[in-house]
Amino acid sequence: MNSFSSFSLREELLQALSDLGFETPTPIQQKVIPHLLQGDKDIIGLAQTGTGKTAAFGLPLLNHVDVSVRSVQGLILSPTRELCMQIQTEMQKYGDHMRGLRIAAVYGGVPIMGQIRDVKANPQIIVATPGRLIDLLERKAISLEQLKYVVLDEADEMLNMGFREDIELILKNTPAEKRTWLFSATMSNDVRGIAKRFMKEWQEYSVAAANATNENIDHQYFVANHHNRFETLRRLLDFAPNIYGIIFTRTKQDCQDVAEKLMKMGYHVSPLHGDMDQKMRSKVLERFKSRQLQVIVATDVAARGIDVNDITHVINYELPDDPEVYTHRSGRTARAGKSGICMSIVSPKQISNIRQIEKLVKQKFHKTDIPDGAEVVRKRLFFYMEQIATAEPKDDFAKMYYDFMHEQFDGVDKDELIRKLIWLQLKDTIDAYQESEDLNAGFERKGGAAGGGARYKRLFINLGEKDGLNPQRLLQFITESTDIEPNLIDRITVRDLSSFFNVPADAADYIREHLSSKKFKNRKVRLEDAEQSSGGGERGGYRGPSGGGERGYSRNQSGPRFSGDTRSSRGGGEHRGGGGGYKGGGRGRERH
Repeated sequence: MNSFSSFSLREELLQALSDLGFETPTPIQQKVIPHLLQGDKDIIGLAQTGTGKTAAFGLPLLNHVDVSVRSVQGLILSPTRELCMQIQTEMQKYGDHMRGLRIAAVYGGVPIMGQIRDVKANPQIIVATPGRLIDLLERKAISLEQLKYVVLDEADEMLNMGFREDIELILKNTPAEKRTWLFSATMSNDVRGIAKRFMKEWQEYSVAAANATNENIDHQYFVANHHNRFETLRRLLDFAPNIYGIIFTRTKQDCQDVAEKLMKMGYHVSPLHGDMDQKMRSKVLERFKSRQLQVIVATDVAARGIDVNDITHVINYELPDDPEVYTHRSGRTARAGKSGICMSIVSPKQISNIRQIEKLVKQKFHKTDIPDGAEVVRKRLFFYMEQIATAEPKDDFAKMYYDFMHEQFDGVDKDELIRKLIWLQLKDTIDAYQESEDLNAGFERKGGAAGGGARYKRLFINLGEKDGLNPQRLLQFITESTDIEPNLIDRITVRDLSSFFNVPADAADYIREHLSSKKFKNRKVRLEDAEQSSGGGERGGYRGPSGGGERGYSRNQSGPRFSGDTRSSRGGGEHRGGGGGYKGGGRGRERH
């Protein structure tokens, strides 16, 4: 099928598609639309976001609707409010020429009475989140007795969000003779379980790897020790002044934490996750789509409501647990024939995960060095030079202020004026990166043996032999609790009630932050700089094993390998503001 006109669609739908400029169906549309138009079988469609799933099920559903009948004939279940609104909007566009067609969207986070009025108007199609639909059913505000078609869109995400019982309850209360169309990015055991219980004689169509094999995506990965992950993210953002993208985190808490850190530094970002109320999430999406925000930090579920074709970068702050989710994330960029970049920040031990994803997407990933400070400054210099060179001031601006500007700078040399202009734009970048160090994992800084130089810090921890620890067990506890690479920890000393160990100075705050929230055998963990502790005689650095039951442990006498520090500029001006940067001005901060 090379065009929509080759499908047996009603004339009103073909006219709407022509109005929208749609000519060639996507692979998932080519596979499922002919079968759904027959309407006599259940189907499962496996496809990523951005592959045209809404039209794949929406066009056949509209084709089957009898607009002369004022009852619910089609139900589309979706995991989030944003997706409900998106599906409703697209369906209304497809059905623009179908007189008498009514489509209602019902979802949580808004007053229910307005939605009750919408469903009382007898729409033929309802798009709903499971929770709000059950609420309406319990209020007897809606009837599904005449239902003929059920679409489960993003089924895997609905199950991941805990909607299993809601979905089962809804499907149990629909007519047995209905047809069920299930669409999902992945075919997990949970999804297959729903299919086995509530579907019959289904046919399966898969184009799940469509986005994964998009040759317009440049897959890059950057290897950084875990404690340098955030500083690496900052550097990647600063190295891409024209970025318009999404940063993915695995958890809601990481999403909020990363976004807040960036916002405090002045970046034009905002979080987007499920714990934010619907009004706030809608506001963030509106600001992102209007480019008031250059970047959003999002969880996978929340990002399902983003429908933007111009995203330049996707950044995986952490790799997802499921390799297939990577394809879902990367498919957010390089849409509509455009190119895009998908960056992943990984620790050395996660390189094997990259190899697994390479096999899945059938593309080679490019190991890329984290740019150093000089590269960042140079990149931003060229960016601002290009902005100045291509700027086109309005004529009335020049006429209005020409005399004043000419008088002000009449005695200033042209080269000096250019230097001043560029310096004003770049001074904060230069300050931030003039002493920056290599963040690439495995970089060994010269000088400073473990425990002996200013580049290492000795920490005290209130756990010891009486807690069942020896050096190896303490090392295991630290690394498992912080994801710090073991080779960064050295000169471990375990005593009866306390212990000491050396870490790179740039990792000390990270380790303190993560370990201080932990408990070990119901004991609250406490960490201090060794020189601040009163834990007995280990002040100011490592003292070799001595009497009194102290046990010393050094895994690498020459000092471990470790990456650069995470010192950052607190200056706020230039390099995220102005015309194309994104610091300063409105900060994109969303609170709830």
